[in-house]
Amino acid sequence: MPKPNIFLDSSALIAGAISETGAAYALLQLGETGDILITISEMVLVESERSVAKKSPGSLSDLRRLIKIANLRIVGDPSQKVIAANLYLIKDPNDAPILLAAMKSKVDFLATHNRKHFLEDSKVAEKSGLRIGTPGDALAWIRENLGS
Repeated sequence: MPKPNIFLDSSALIAGAISETGAAYALLQLGETGDILITISEMVLVESERSVAKKSPGSLSDLRRLIKIANLRIVGDPSQKVIAANLYLIKDPNDAPILLAAMKSKVDFLATHNRKHFLEDSKVAEKSGLRIGTPGDALAWIRENLGS
């Protein structure tokens, strides 16, 4: 099996940056060791940096260091035309670019803490064809598929 490719949205990326005990941090560590691929979009990067700078400015350098050492693959955002054509995939139009970037990247799993728009709406996974869950769910999926 090729290396699992996990897409982190900003909630998962920030969680990994602020807590060394959570599943999101474990995913980033697996990215650092090269055991998995981690993908984010430009929008995830911008959202994460903006949020951390606002809520915990002292942690911004930690976030940037983590992004660098975890070997994150950063993909471009979808065009406004593509977003507009695919708004039916998710209730919140602000999350459409994240979902579309994950779909275009052909990742194995989208890891998020966004309950309202991703986790509690099973139609999003169904319509997008993606596995969607928390970083803990992504870790469990990796363990199952790597046979560890």
